[in-house]
Amino acid sequence: MRILFVASLTHVEQLKQAVANTPPGQTAPLFPSSMKEHFYERALRRRGHELAVFWRERSSRNPRFRAGFTPAKAAQALVQRLPPQLNPQVHQRNRQLLQMVEEFRPDVLWLVAGNRVILPETLASIRQRHNCQLLYVGGESPLVFDYTLDNQAASLWDLALVNDYYHCFQLRELGTRQAISLPTTAMDPDFHFPRPLDDRRRTALACDVAFVGTLLPDHIYGERVRALAALRDFNPGIWSVHDLPPVLRPFLRGEALGEAMLDIVSAAKLTINPHGQTMQYGGNMRLFEAAGVGTLQITDDRPGIYKWFTPGENILTFRDEADLRDKVAYFLAHDDEREEMARRAREHVLAHHRYDQRVEQVETLLAAL
Repeated sequence: MRILFVASLTHVEQLKQAVANTPPGQTAPLFPSSMKEHFYERALRRRGHELAVFWRERSSRNPRFRAGFTPAKAAQALVQRLPPQLNPQVHQRNRQLLQMVEEFRPDVLWLVAGNRVILPETLASIRQRHNCQLLYVGGESPLVFDYTLDNQAASLWDLALVNDYYHCFQLRELGTRQAISLPTTAMDPDFHFPRPLDDRRRTALACDVAFVGTLLPDHIYGERVRALAALRDFNPGIWSVHDLPPVLRPFLRGEALGEAMLDIVSAAKLTINPHGQTMQYGGNMRLFEAAGVGTLQITDDRPGIYKWFTPGENILTFRDEADLRDKVAYFLAHDDEREEMARRAREHVLAHHRYDQRVEQVETLLAAL
């Protein structure tokens, strides 16, 4: 199949570096390794598919979320209040997408969630003129994040794939004909493995409990903040490309994306992965990545965890802050049990949750349309 991704690029520096580091004679990546599409790209190429990407938006630098008022937020809010149909730049990007579709002739348009640029009428035209399947792939709540153009186009999609099972119901309410939770996240054995760190690197990153991710805004990630705040006397190591709430700033160790994130998780004894309020079923990227790295993970007690893992055997879950503290204290004091559970977690995701397997599922679903 010929697959054209339509996505927004935020981690620009990471992609530039990855392209620059590509050995001669090898195909440069379309996506940075901080995006799950990078691993779909790798798996799809192994299956023989032809790929291209259309960047509907490109940031000039990596975005950084800050709490409170900032001039950038004010400017963004003003731009977003303008209907996209009245924005000349939006129309220009839509014309450019139509031109790329004419040239590439995709069988599938892979629409990455978070669209603020591509108009529903553009997608309808592509679908009708080129007999092209529209595949939406998302990891965020379509109602909480309220990407208006995505929501307006929901009835056009031939298939929607999401992480969180509950998001399927939201998409159905928006008019999507078929929404399925795979989940869309997984692990890549060639990337998500225990990192061979030298002594200097391991010492620099060492901590008992590590967290890598986003902690703002509070209405989306407040549960994460409260979980980490409950572990303050364990001196957790926190890495984030965004600002932190005041209660956690003393524990900030720096920024991390891609391979740097995997180094941090590898160096830790435990990694904590609270999903946040908008994923009540579960299934974020870190869930399978951390297991692949071979570090024991503790996550919030979500229904999906019981579908994809066996709590107490290859993952830890916590019900509340007291339960979290008790389990962290116990497994930090019992190295053999912690390492054995982490080993089982890695074996489990290698057997059941690889991106190659997700791609096979996607192929089957598209063929059945």
